Amino acid sequence: MRRMATLNHLCSVHFAPLLLFLLTAALVPVQASADRTKTVEFNVKPGGVVHTFTDGIREYECSFTYASQGGTNEQWLMSVGLSDDDRLFSCTVWRPQGKSYLFFTQFKAELKGTKIEYANAYSQTAAGGQGDVPLKPEEFTVGDSTVTHTEGKFNAQLSKLTAIGKTQHDEL
Repeated sequence: MRRMATLNHLCSVHFAPLLLFLLTAALVPVQASADRTKTVEFNVKPGGVVHTFTDGIREYECSFTYASQGGTNEQWLMSVGLSDDDRLFSCTVWRPQGKSYLFFTQFKAELKGTKIEYANAYSQTAAGGQGDVPLKPEEFTVGDSTVTHTEGKFNAQLSKLTAIGKTQHDEL
């Protein structure tokens, strides 16, 4: 209950500016300046083998580690962004077609150089008139720098993962 109250408070106080920042970072075209935001394509590969894809801006880095089964390779995107004041670093990993047909046996996103302030994972992303469908809160765990599946509770459906971290940036 305390966790929900903390999340509700975080959402009400911080969610609107974070959402604006996230949408800005996630919707920037691939050719945008690598100074503050960038989006790159990568293949999510089935076969049960653990894979990691990493990208970042400056000293901040996002790593997406996963294992999946079924189907063939899927094209996914990773967007990373740094706020204008260098205080927030965001990472969003998603399948732009909306729903992944792969079954994920595990996943983990790790932000280096930040402490996670907000994170969420989705079984379906907004596409074709459908909205984002979040995972149940018990399906994933948010730590200081990681978002991971919860063993035994994760239902193997993942199409999007978002994490926003507060940097250690200090004003002079």
